Amino acid sequence: MRKTILESEHELGTMTPNMAQMLRTNVKKFSTRYVFKQKHNHVYEGIKWPEFYTNIKRIAFNLQKSGFLKGEKVLIFSKNRVEMLQTEFAIQASGGIIVPIFHNLKEEVVTKLFQHSDSKYIFVGGDVQIERINPNLNFTKIFSFDEIKHDSFPEIIPFKELIAPVDFGSFSLDFEADPEEVCLNMYTSGTMGEQKCVQLTHKNILSQQAALDTLWDVNEHDRFLSYLPWHHSFGGIFEKITAIHNGAEMYLESSYGIDALEILENWKLVKPTIFFSVPMVYQSLYTLAKESKEAEELFFHSDLKFVFTAAAPLPKNISDEFEKRGVRVIEGWGLTETTPCCTLTDPTVKRVSGVVGKPIPGVKIRLAEDNEIHILGPNVMKGYYKNDEANAKAFSADGWFCTGDVGEFTETGLKLIARKDRIFKLLNAEKVIPSDLEKLILGRCSFLSYVLVEGSGRQFPVALLFPNKTLLNSSGNGNNISIENCACPHNMQDLAFCLNKCLLKVNGEIVEKFARINSAMLINGDLSVEDKTLTASMKMMPNSVKEVFKAHIQRIYGEDKEIEEEYYMIPLVDQY
Repeated sequence: MRKTILESEHELGTMTPNMAQMLRTNVKKFSTRYVFKQKHNHVYEGIKWPEFYTNIKRIAFNLQKSGFLKGEKVLIFSKNRVEMLQTEFAIQASGGIIVPIFHNLKEEVVTKLFQHSDSKYIFVGGDVQIERINPNLNFTKIFSFDEIKHDSFPEIIPFKELIAPVDFGSFSLDFEADPEEVCLNMYTSGTMGEQKCVQLTHKNILSQQAALDTLWDVNEHDRFLSYLPWHHSFGGIFEKITAIHNGAEMYLESSYGIDALEILENWKLVKPTIFFSVPMVYQSLYTLAKESKEAEELFFHSDLKFVFTAAAPLPKNISDEFEKRGVRVIEGWGLTETTPCCTLTDPTVKRVSGVVGKPIPGVKIRLAEDNEIHILGPNVMKGYYKNDEANAKAFSADGWFCTGDVGEFTETGLKLIARKDRIFKLLNAEKVIPSDLEKLILGRCSFLSYVLVEGSGRQFPVALLFPNKTLLNSSGNGNNISIENCACPHNMQDLAFCLNKCLLKVNGEIVEKFARINSAMLINGDLSVEDKTLTASMKMMPNSVKEVFKAHIQRIYGEDKEIEEEYYMIPLVDQY
């Protein structure tokens, strides 16, 4: 008999009602501990809870003095930094709503999001961001974390003025804020289309921490090495609030997750006990760690308690290496609309590909008739901001959130199958699940970072292949890289030759002949957040990739299209 609802065996723990109360509790509980550290002149310097809390109060006080009202929205346009952290909590703890956006957006996108968000105030990181603010926007005040001057913004207010000493008098943070009040408006990555503005409440965010408290031990002795951006739910809610809620120390990774060598150098300084990341970064770090005994011992140090991965599963060889050394590997699944975590894997249970674990306490999961995953729980958003059409589609008649993901229940939890809107039909009307094929290919070859399978309305599926340049360059530079059952190619030409063999083996694992990859193209190009082919959590954005690489797909299908990048065609003779 089909199980209709999946839920946790654990009860939801006691929830802190709002951000202000969480901060008040923590400043007393962790008064001697550091909250956050970032590098200055190559040395990590930090801020302790008493100063952190006082600065939050000063920011909130000065904002209200300048006219800021409860319920108003504030656009935050900056890289992760301590000033941003204090500002976000000051706004949320005084009844406001933060609207964080990616630090490197173009001016037209910033304008669009600002106008849609109805923000009254703007915070920018510095010169890079202020250049992308249209001076004709209708904002009340603009602030900068860096001290900057700009002819178009003569009244820009430096952050240091917000944390100057004040006489608080009778002022206090909003300790009585209703848990159902919205405190965060977060734009989705728009993985399959237009970005939506998700409204999240104190309850959405803090109920998740109450659930996690029953599942793992994160405490004030833990150290997070953090690079995940705060405008995205994985970093801005899940990682950041987990660290702050539990009094752990957050260390800002100074390359923001971009430079594996710098991450490893920071790893040496911090010795993180907990690390949240995406598979691509783990792959790069693992490759560097295996280059020498010293690097290996540094990476797999004895204080490391667990690593967390989302966006995609860790390659098996990497997760096996962690587990062999007693480091737990935990995987989660969810969406911005579910704040974001819905499920976690149990590190004591053998990992199964595609299975993302069981619901966290308080969350219920069911499958619709077409196996779409539906969610009910205190973590589900209040709704999309100013988007009645999307809200009507997002919720079932009985109030469950419709995720758009297709799945199935297994003994070890929820198994993800695909996004509903990614499943395509071939010319012969046969259905293909591209994400299944992409996972097979990525699982076969560590020298690939991303794979896109396409074939809607075509005779057969094809694949775009994007190399893992960190690994390929490391191999090409003569480093001793050893991966089981892998030739470890040294350059693009070698990789293309290897992939011909690997893809034929992948095709041999695909039962349905119509779903086998007919041809592929290895592209010496990059996907990026800036060109919207990757989300902030480094997930591929399929529709954007198809648009950016439209000519490449057409070329695979035999059309005469000009392509600028170096590429290698990989025709596959079906031997099965």
